Amino acid sequence: QVQLVESGGGLVQAGGSLRLSCAASGRPFSSYFMGWFRQASGKEREFVARINWSGSNTYYADSVKGRFTISRDNAKKTVYLQMNSLKPEDTAVYYCAAQRGYYVDYTGDYDYWGQGTQVTVSS
Repeated sequence: QVQLVESGGGLVQAGGSLRLSCAASGRPFSSYFMGWFRQASGKEREFVARINWSGSNTYYADSVKGRFTISRDNAKKTVYLQMNSLKPEDTAVYYCAAQRGYYVDYTGDYDYWGQGTQVTVSS
């Protein structure tokens, strides 16, 4: 089992940047496929980005491609989401998620979720 704790959210003006972190504890972090999701008020949760166990493969939602970068440091048991050129429509609670497995890519359900961190982008 793995526990996930997100941090780094906050209030930022449009065009600004934030870096979210997701610290993991528990089983070997390197054996987990990791994802970032977000949920805006009144909307369904949506996929943002995902990264395989080694960090060699990353995937992004079209809405964030070119602006967001997902990365991981297995030694620090942490996955990051660097968010640049933020827009008001990026406002949401951001969640990281983990699924055990050495997948090249994974689009199924995730077994483990963090509590979320709020990102608010003002116009």
